[in-house]
Amino acid sequence: MLINAFVGGVVGVERSTLAPLGEHDFQVVSRTAILSFLISFGLVKAGSNLAAGWLADRFGRRMILVAGWIAALPVAPLIIFAPSWSWVVAANVLLGINQGLAWSMTVNMKIDLVGPRRRGFALGLNEASGYVSVSLAAAAAGFLAASFGLRPAPYVLAEGLAVAGLLLSLLTRETTRHVELESQGDDAPRPLAAAVVEVSFRDRSMSSACQAGMVNNLNDGMAWALLPLFFAAQGLDLREIAILAAVYPAVWGFGQLGTGWMSDVVGRKVLIVSGMLLQSVAIASFVVLQGFAWWLAAAVLLGAGTAMVYPTLLAVVGDAASPANRATSVGIYRTWRDAGYAVGAIVAGAVADAAGFPAAIVAVAALTGLSGVLAWTRMPGR
Repeated sequence: MLINAFVGGVVGVERSTLAPLGEHDFQVVSRTAILSFLISFGLVKAGSNLAAGWLADRFGRRMILVAGWIAALPVAPLIIFAPSWSWVVAANVLLGINQGLAWSMTVNMKIDLVGPRRRGFALGLNEASGYVSVSLAAAAAGFLAASFGLRPAPYVLAEGLAVAGLLLSLLTRETTRHVELESQGDDAPRPLAAAVVEVSFRDRSMSSACQAGMVNNLNDGMAWALLPLFFAAQGLDLREIAILAAVYPAVWGFGQLGTGWMSDVVGRKVLIVSGMLLQSVAIASFVVLQGFAWWLAAAVLLGAGTAMVYPTLLAVVGDAASPANRATSVGIYRTWRDAGYAVGAIVAGAVADAAGFPAAIVAVAALTGLSGVLAWTRMPGR
């Protein structure tokens, strides 16, 4: 959990500072061009998730975790010394590798350790540690930027978090023997292609989780990259933007302490469907309602909806996958989920350039509601 807090902290620094950096330091005007950092991050993180799961089922978790932290070390220096926006995009390629490898391994190691009956609760703890840290880092980075500038102060914080995460990961122990005990030697990893078909399309539970996860991160990408620009266009300063950027992942993070446990008790589907619909309403509220106080309330609702969905989708995949294929299955799900960052950046950026911020935000809200309806019709009840 502590290692995952550092994973979340590294990416949290960018939540309140990177999109404004594109406008302020590099004079990037196109919304699609500004969101290019998120496209590179999402695509690379998605591919890293797939590779991480497959490698972890064959070579163990700890090695992949450490490799993820090594990839994080150059990110902050690249952004601090970047002479052009392309350097920032390149830094987010490495950040995507870090998040794909390191966060994937904290998830899989937690699933290995806890067993099946309290899986939702354990994943709620894991995701809570990560996203509370995202919130705290986003707030800290925003206030550092307001006081000392967008560079270098926020990214010195990011580099310190990356070094701490690497040092802690070197102290971890391998968890694959827990997988061997759970499977009792009766299970073997299946070919990657067969696993992709099973998780993505054939299994109703896992395929429903894949589409909901993709749309969830599509709207999270919009919240990460587009909402700070929308708030700035409405006249908010960096401190107010930092508060809004921090409240949403804070509610998301702390909420998972309860929603993960709740999914073990009442089942996964009810939380997933209701959470997606709540997210849809919250996102639309940013356009329908006006003013900092209303946007703060909408950020709280968006965080609550995401808290209901995020650990529950991981638990669905953990439930349905066999132990020997679980890391691969989780990696495939996380590949679909994190591809949502790239899809969201392309959709939201293109719509914002063509029709403005409100149209892009409403389009994302509609896609999120549709995803909740699809999960309700396709996912089995328990």
